[in-house]
Amino acid sequence: MRRHEVGPRRSRSVDALLRRTRLLAVVALLALAGGIVSDVVEGSFWAGHALLASLTASVIIVMLSVAVINEVLDRRRRERWSVLAQFVMLELVRNARLIWTGVLAQVGLLTPEAARPESVEANGRIVRDTPRLAAAVREVIADDALRRALHEEVALFAAHTDEVLGRWAAVMLNADVYAEVIDRHVELAGDISWLLGLLDSSDPPEDRRRQRRANSSPAVQIEGQIAGDELANRIVVITQLAEQLDRATLELALRIVPVEWWEARLGATGPREGRPAASATSQVHATRSTGNGADGLPGP
Repeated sequence: MRRHEVGPRRSRSVDALLRRTRLLAVVALLALAGGIVSDVVEGSFWAGHALLASLTASVIIVMLSVAVINEVLDRRRRERWSVLAQFVMLELVRNARLIWTGVLAQVGLLTPEAARPESVEANGRIVRDTPRLAAAVREVIADDALRRALHEEVALFAAHTDEVLGRWAAVMLNADVYAEVIDRHVELAGDISWLLGLLDSSDPPEDRRRQRRANSSPAVQIEGQIAGDELANRIVVITQLAEQLDRATLELALRIVPVEWWEARLGATGPREGRPAASATSQVHATRSTGNGADGLPGP
């Protein structure tokens, strides 16, 4: 029996849920084909084992029925949630981008015109350059004034993340197909809250509410103080996680509702070269005529 690996037990991804439903249908069809072939080749076996033949036929029918019903219900559920799910995902992207661009701004690595599409990708490459980012973070935390400014920025991240998740987590968890998305962003929120608890404990803020929260934080009990290279590495890991979630969630959001659907509905056009997640937009463009997103994710 395979043991579960150390760490949180994650929800299945959207693609995994789709594969699971369709795999059941494939297995049922293969079983049906095998039964038909065996009946043609060796019909006397089934004729002499009527009970086994009846049970086998019943199992195949049940498997096919479950697969078809699951696929129909899942597709209807995805269609009903598609626009709302994309809106929530874009809010999650906004929050993740606030975190990693905020860290870059505090350490002096954020490029000018950070909101432009090409600048987002350029800044993302900076985040993925671990040695460069780690060196910049170490310089900031070595300076008391800069460290305090970064500390306040982390407090902003924590407050905004709590607000976003508090508003939308319950909505997304109502649909199993999107549970994995919110699960990863909850991990990011937990990392930010943990870090803030450690920072508020080592350098208490003037806000008494934050002081009380820091004193009751399990992070202080479990981990204690954090400083130096350990603190820098923790900030780098959180920043890179936020940037990774930014890219992955945006790509999935563009698969759920294609950009072309919004253009047709709003009568808007935009520069093709400026769009993010080129792989995602190419997939949705290829499925424009069918009205379905990539990998079976339907448009509205």
